[in-house]
Amino acid sequence: MNKRDFLKSSGMAAGALSLPALGAPLRAQQSSGAPYEIVMGGYGPESTGFSAALRMMGAHLESRFGTDVNIRYVYNVMDLGYQMGDILWLVENGLLTMGYASSSYMTEQVTELNIADLPFLFTTAKQARSAMDGSLGRMLSAATESKMNYRVLGYFENGFRHVSSRLRPINSLEDMKDLHIRVLPSQILFDAFTLLGANPEIMDLSEALRRVQNNLIDAQENPLANAVAYNIHKFHKYHTITNHAYLSRPIFFHKQTFDSWPPELQSEMQIAITSAVAFQRGLHDEEEEEAANIIQAEGGEIITLTDSEIDRFRSAIRPLYVQASELHGPELLAAAGI
Repeated sequence: MNKRDFLKSSGMAAGALSLPALGAPLRAQQSSGAPYEIVMGGYGPESTGFSAALRMMGAHLESRFGTDVNIRYVYNVMDLGYQMGDILWLVENGLLTMGYASSSYMTEQVTELNIADLPFLFTTAKQARSAMDGSLGRMLSAATESKMNYRVLGYFENGFRHVSSRLRPINSLEDMKDLHIRVLPSQILFDAFTLLGANPEIMDLSEALRRVQNNLIDAQENPLANAVAYNIHKFHKYHTITNHAYLSRPIFFHKQTFDSWPPELQSEMQIAITSAVAFQRGLHDEEEEEAANIIQAEGGEIITLTDSEIDRFRSAIRPLYVQASELHGPELLAAAGI
C-alpha cells in the first residue's frame, strides 16, 4: 500500500473515531445537548484569503447559532500529509463537512468542467465572475452534484494564471519550446501547453512544490498570489503575465450532511458563502498586486507579453475550441460565451 492509500484508509478510520456524526440533524444534536460539528477544509496557508474567507463563514454561523454549532478549520490538508487532491474524497466521505478545490481537479469525474479550463475563455475578472455566478456556474454546479457526492454552494476565485520559470523569461511563444512545466490535473491544460510547444506534466500541488524546491521542473503556472503563498517565487525568478486561464474553486459540501441540515442552517450557510466569496474575490485583487511587489522586491522579474504575442498564444490553442464545440452541448457552450 503506497503512502497516499495508507493516509486515505487510516484517515477514514481515524475520522470515524474522532469526528462527530456529520450526518446527524441539527435538531437531534441540539436535543442531546451537543453542538453541531462543521469542519471546513482547504489547502492554503492560514494567511491566505481563502482561509480568511473560511473564518468569515464560520463567524457568520457562530453569530447566528451560537453554541449550537462548533466550527473547526483544517486550513491546509497538505500540512497533515495529504495531497491537495485528497480534499475531494475527504469531503465525499464526510471526513470534512466542506472544502474547496480548483475545478480542474474534478474534470475527470465531471467532464463538463473541462469547458472552464479552456485557455483565454475570459478576458476580465468581471466577465469571469459574472459567468460563474450566472448560468455557467449553475450548469457546472448541477453537473458536479450529479456525478460527485457534493452540494456546490459557490465559487471562490483562483483567478488568472501565469507562467513562472527558473530557466528563462517567457517573452514569446518560442520561449515556451520544450519547457518542462507542471500543470493541474486537467487534460485541457495539458493539451494547451503541448500546443504552445512546452513539455507539460500533470501533478498534484504537493508534488509540484517538492519538485520546484529541488529544481526538478522548469516551470509552473499559477496566479502570482499562489506563487508567493507557496514560496514558488523563491525558486523561480521569471514570472510572465500570460492570463492564459481563469480558474474557480468550487465550494462543496458532503451531500448527506448538507441535506440533513434544517432549512435555517442551509440558508445561513448559503448567505455566509455568498458574502465570503465576494470578500475573497476582492482580497484576491489585492493579493495579486501585493504578490507582484514581493516578487520584484526579492529579485524576481515580472514580464508582460505584448498584445500581438498574446494573439499568437491564442492562435496556437484554437484547436481546443474546435474540440470543445464537438464535445459539449449548445446550452453549455452558450453559457461559456462560445
